[in-house]
Amino acid sequence: MKTMKAVVLRETNQENHFEDGLLAVPELQNPKDVLIEVKAVSVNPIDTKTAKQKIDNDYRILGWDGAGIVKETGAEVTSFKIGDEVFYAGDFSRAGSNSQYQLVDERLIAKKPKNLSFEESGAIPLTGLTAWESLYDRLGISEADKGKQILIINGAGGVGSIAIQLAKKAGLQVITTASREETMTWVQNMGADFVINHRNALSDELEKIGIREVPYILCLYNTSMYWQEIAKIIQPQGKICSIVDGGSPVDLDLLKNKSVTFSWEFMFTRSLYQTADMSRQGEILKQLAELYDSHELESTVTESIQPINAENLEKAHQLVGRGKMVGKLVLSGW
Repeated sequence: MKTMKAVVLRETNQENHFEDGLLAVPELQNPKDVLIEVKAVSVNPIDTKTAKQKIDNDYRILGWDGAGIVKETGAEVTSFKIGDEVFYAGDFSRAGSNSQYQLVDERLIAKKPKNLSFEESGAIPLTGLTAWESLYDRLGISEADKGKQILIINGAGGVGSIAIQLAKKAGLQVITTASREETMTWVQNMGADFVINHRNALSDELEKIGIREVPYILCLYNTSMYWQEIAKIIQPQGKICSIVDGGSPVDLDLLKNKSVTFSWEFMFTRSLYQTADMSRQGEILKQLAELYDSHELESTVTESIQPINAENLEKAHQLVGRGKMVGKLVLSGW
């Protein structure tokens, strides 16, 4: 039996903790499975939240960003061959990327950007897919929207960092929120046209730059906290997308008179429910790779830790869990 290193999450005395372990290398389960040798991973807020949840089995392997090398392919895999360098976010219902080898459905994978390292590539998938789906699949932004404004709440995080760049590429005028000097500088470097302070009322902050309402809002932090202001500043017939719940219900009635569209974005919906368009995620990653290779997008990596082990993953979870992260944190090497 071939074994691999892995970082597993276990529960002891009603507390979850990471442990270094040796597990069997997974065998192909489905004809579309690809076995990937993991070279780099990234930690996202969903990792830190999931790490606190009850573990149904003996252990769980987290990690929903990865970059690595194809080592084996299923009978129906047509897009990849052994030796291909790939990147992916994977499937929330399967074992994650915090292991030396991982099984991923080929429809969720793309060849990594040629111009980026495994570390830089491993930081892209979850946030890149979330940003792309938010802007194009949920908000429905198209060529006809060039010149329109979008407000991105919490622009300095992983999703915001890519969303700003994609929105600018789509021709939008980007307003984003930040409150610290380092986050303000970061979002400006990512391409934001205006930066407002989310510690103040958003409507007041927009007034300072001569704007009363915006047609698009992408909320990347605690939806219920900002809901009253969001409802106030969205244009009639505007669109709102959020990726984060706030722990309490929001009043959709506030949007009725404006005929506003509200949608959630959860990057794992397609893989979790095996939707008919599941392969779109691989296609989006392919397009993102092309944008990085043509230098139209900038890397969002701000911190790198080696190697991938329990101690360093715990450290990474603490850093990301504070909610102060700028850009993305990656881990690489075993």
